[in-house]
Amino acid sequence: LRDEESAKNSTLNTPVNPYKYHLSKETVEALRLPTFDAWQWEPNEMLSCLEHMYHDLGLVKEFNINPITLKRWLLCIHDNYKNNPFHNFRHCFCVTQMMYSMICLCSLQEKFTQVDVLILMTAAVCHDLDHPGFNNTYQINARTELAVRYNDISPLENHHCAVAFQIFSQPDCNIFSNFDPEAFKLIRQGAITLILATDMARHGEILDSFKQKVDKFDYADEEHVTCLKMVLIKCCDISNEVRPMEVAEPWVDCLLEEYFMQSDREKTEGLPVAPFMDREKVTKPTAQIGFIKFVLIPMFETVMKLFPQIEEAMVQPLRESRDRYEELKQIDDAMNEKKKSESLTMGGKKNSVFCQCMARFLTGTNTICVSAPVSVEHQSGALRRKVNWSCQPHQSFPSLTSSC
Repeated sequence: LRDEESAKNSTLNTPVNPYKYHLSKETVEALRLPTFDAWQWEPNEMLSCLEHMYHDLGLVKEFNINPITLKRWLLCIHDNYKNNPFHNFRHCFCVTQMMYSMICLCSLQEKFTQVDVLILMTAAVCHDLDHPGFNNTYQINARTELAVRYNDISPLENHHCAVAFQIFSQPDCNIFSNFDPEAFKLIRQGAITLILATDMARHGEILDSFKQKVDKFDYADEEHVTCLKMVLIKCCDISNEVRPMEVAEPWVDCLLEEYFMQSDREKTEGLPVAPFMDREKVTKPTAQIGFIKFVLIPMFETVMKLFPQIEEAMVQPLRESRDRYEELKQIDDAMNEKKKSESLTMGGKKNSVFCQCMARFLTGTNTICVSAPVSVEHQSGALRRKVNWSCQPHQSFPSLTSSC
């Protein structure tokens, strides 16, 4: 990483031209909504949108952030996201845009300090920096350098934090340069806390803590506010199903592609494979139904207790997505049952022909059997394969790797 950063530093000495994209009024308004479609935008356009968010929230003016430094920082952020199918710069943009949308929709600037808003936005931008495309389970099981470095404790999230602050350590990219040491320390700790909260291994712990606070939530209580910020970044990180179907569904394909890449490697290396990542076992509906029902909806409904306004814009789309995937699963199940039935019928016909041939052979009947004889062992094996049709490798999804 140090070598990569050293190479990138040489590009930081060149002047940064203002982004050549001017955001239309329609784009500015759309950016505030959870329905925003990031698939329609190129990397430079997304950078312009991120820059706009920092200006629109008053963060640039409030904290005297050098606009050129903001541009350099965002460019460096873009360069430090890898071209993974899912965990790429476009995902970074989507998470940050959803955070911006929640800040606007829930009027969070009326409840949080501007420092809190700065931490929320910056943690969202940095939360998956330099993601390798293989999750924590793989890192730990494969005993990778990251797992060894961070003692198997959230190795990816710790790495994202480290990369983020290595970037901030470069003067040309330090948007916090005008903060005094104590203020910077608070921002650093706040951003680290939020990025570490995105480890899904901590999901139950964080949500349970928030549930205990939500009924008597106190914005004057720093522990309450920190817990809420952790839940907010978690919501944004896994919020794709909040978006319209045509925006959300390609992300499922991208995530499954990344999962399948990992499970293929795990099989090659003799490591455990999670069923939900195995191309031979998972389908799009089965991948999404449980996640939406037991992770997304409960978390967003808990946040809804504090912010009822998200029900129509975020919770209802989740319910509709759950219903749609359940309908798709019913269709898949019906098709599988039909294929099983057809396979059993074909197997029965083959078995009948085989028995007739054997009977003629045993009785000495001089009748030529027109069907090629099939061994009992081979036939029963074929029948088993037909019965287990649903367990055959699932058709791989088309690659939708981001152009970033």
